[in-house]
Amino acid sequence: METKEAIQNGEDKLDVLFRMQAGLDSYIREKRNLDYTKGEWVCKKALALMVELGEVVDEAKYKWWKNATEIDDAKLKEEIVDVLHFFLGMCIDSGMTSDELFDIYIKKNKENYDRQNGLSSKKGYEVK
Repeated sequence: METKEAIQNGEDKLDVLFRMQAGLDSYIREKRNLDYTKGEWVCKKALALMVELGEVVDEAKYKWWKNATEIDDAKLKEEIVDVLHFFLGMCIDSGMTSDELFDIYIKKNKENYDRQNGLSSKKGYEVK
């Protein structure tokens, strides 16, 4: 199903992204004849994600010791999407579904609020 058509038919956007990433990863694996274990794939994608994060930082002009230049918003956003590609790939390679990602995120988000408010069993986060 075409991407825009899937969205118009009510398919969840995160489901679409997961499906698209799984397709791309499968295509690359087949085209390049790649065969790694789950752990190897997750590690490779984590490393690639870190490299892409470095490119985000570069595009965000982090070098305070250089003359300031304007951020190219389009390039910055493209690098952020590159990070998303590898993040989604790690999710898929680890066996996580879009529903699991959503559910785990919701739970962790609540925990992070609880930590900030001193309501968590994990101490040391609350604002004093």
